[in-house]
Amino acid sequence: MKSFEQLKLNKPQLKALDDLQISNPTPIQERAIPGVLSGQDIVGLAQTGTGKTLAYLLPILKSLPFSDQKHPRILIVVPTRELVEQVVGVAETLAKYQNVRIAGVYGDSNINRQKERIHEGLDIVIATPGRLFDLAASGVLRLSSIQKVVLDEVDEMLLIGFRPQLMNILDILPARRQNIMFSATLPEEVEELINTYFLRPRKIEIVPAGTPLEKIDQSAIPVPNYRTKVNYLLHALDDSQMEKVLVFVKNKRIADRLFEDLGNSFEGEIDVIHSNKTQNYRFQSVRKFADGSIRILIATDVVSRGMDIPGVSHVINFDLPKNAEQYIHRIGRTGRARQHGKAISLFTEAEEEMLLEIEILMLKEIPQKELPGNIEISQVLMPEEKDRSIDKEIIQPSKDLHKPGPAFHEKKDKNKKVNLGGSYKREIKKKYKKPKKRPPKKR
Repeated sequence: MKSFEQLKLNKPQLKALDDLQISNPTPIQERAIPGVLSGQDIVGLAQTGTGKTLAYLLPILKSLPFSDQKHPRILIVVPTRELVEQVVGVAETLAKYQNVRIAGVYGDSNINRQKERIHEGLDIVIATPGRLFDLAASGVLRLSSIQKVVLDEVDEMLLIGFRPQLMNILDILPARRQNIMFSATLPEEVEELINTYFLRPRKIEIVPAGTPLEKIDQSAIPVPNYRTKVNYLLHALDDSQMEKVLVFVKNKRIADRLFEDLGNSFEGEIDVIHSNKTQNYRFQSVRKFADGSIRILIATDVVSRGMDIPGVSHVINFDLPKNAEQYIHRIGRTGRARQHGKAISLFTEAEEEMLLEIEILMLKEIPQKELPGNIEISQVLMPEEKDRSIDKEIIQPSKDLHKPGPAFHEKKDKNKKVNLGGSYKREIKKKYKKPKKRPPKKR
């Protein structure tokens, strides 16, 4: 294994790494740093938690000489506001011994303050696609000086609907630039983007996309319904080994409901985070979970990508995700930095198909365990779990309702004609192949 000195980093970066007590590069860093320094387009694939952020920040900072120019030279695009703050923090730490101006911009925050910060002059902008597009469209953020663009977790950006903004941004960037992409998965939509915008990229793949971290102990438990899942959590979360637990649910409604159902039993130990929470609330929740002020965090997939929360002992999938790739990102919140972790997935009969898709993606079967015998199996179903087929049959209108009544009469033949734009237009089009324009009126 090479050292950071052998990767030809400069003293400012080496000193910052020494302050962080990071001595040896991870495999993705060892292979990606020389690639980024070469100036070639890079596509880096590695499992989450393997150090991709440092893999692109360190070579970028090394190749960024001092400049007092106003417009940014480096653009880093990430999917979520939390990830913007995280990357800004890491970048500022690594640039501690350099004169580099760094700022993060994202939605649901004061855009005028962000415009002021940009107007002061920047070297590196770290942004979510939506706010980045708004600032670029307003003319405040000029991208004509961008030399390198980093797309971090680009598959998540496309998944949450940022494709139009991302494509527009890539279209207006200078043609001569270095494109850098890092992700844990490479779906077909991302490959299409690479083929469109990247120039002969070097692909760096540490492990096949979709392979889970081997240091994560995975298991799956069949559970009949929501209430039984809650009963399981009430029992499991009492275990002293569950030191820091991230519980993933499929939507905001269930997140709030689960928080309410668990709140009394774990008061002061639990919080919830999803996109309807204010930005300040979300930051505070992540901070409290990271520093150990709370032990349990209920979350939607808003924190499943890129967030480096240290010491997560367990990830519990209360609901399986909507796609198999998302499972890899979820469980990657534990087992980070060469630590061991556990991932437990609760699945209903309706989620069995998704469990199979996850296993096919990973080329690995997830061991199934039985629900502990002391867990009460609830017979109560939530509204979304009830079978509504009977209701649909009741409210389904009878076909007889569409039969004509006694007052109905057929239209006359002349009224059955389809309006094709008038005989004049049809005849002119037939003769001249296109509408004939009338001469302008004389004045």
